Amino acid sequence: MKVIMHWKYGAARKPNAVFSSDWMDAQDALTIIDDLEKAGRMKEVEISDELGTTWSKKELRKLLAKVEEEPQDATVYFDGGYQKNSKLSGLGVVIYYRQGKEQWRVRINRLLQELDTNNEAEYAAFYEAVKQLEELGVHHQSVVFKGDSQVVLNQLSGEWACFEDVLNQWLDRIERKLKQLGIIPVFEPIGRKDNTEADKLATQALNGEEISSKFNLTANSRETE
Repeated sequence: MKVIMHWKYGAARKPNAVFSSDWMDAQDALTIIDDLEKAGRMKEVEISDELGTTWSKKELRKLLAKVEEEPQDATVYFDGGYQKNSKLSGLGVVIYYRQGKEQWRVRINRLLQELDTNNEAEYAAFYEAVKQLEELGVHHQSVVFKGDSQVVLNQLSGEWACFEDVLNQWLDRIERKLKQLGIIPVFEPIGRKDNTEADKLATQALNGEEISSKFNLTANSRETE
């Protein structure tokens, strides 16, 4: 969960000033607030999340305790591939997220027959990623989406117009699902060499290899130490 802080500095016979932070992890914000309060220089503080909700320190601490075991800090990689000769599409999705103190990775692919272009396959892969987020229980937070499709990411962000009816239908479907889940998308275009995991999954789908896995990265790291 990301928040931004606005606080008033003040002390006896000293100037007052109002400061604002960058967006930061909510737990880090609480740590900073505690430190500023100990110094006796913080008179007031306002904490706002990405949805515009304002929290007191007590309310935010209570919320974080409540959602501690829910998936947080998700980053999604997606890729779609289309074969003209077979008219088959392969979708690849990789999701990294934190749940409690554990880091997890989900890898999944899909083989579809009803698509007609590579751009449509990319949109389908993005939509599959959002459905996987829903299954994980990710909601009401920002999620970073990374892919090498400039078309999909720029059209979803509104940077590019979308004139194809089929792609507009995918775009509308994705926006409805994101709104339903309360997910604030952060779009980050990347090069193909940085999207190899999702690309490999899409290729494996086209080759008839079905992948569906959930892996505890933290536990594996402990075992290899």
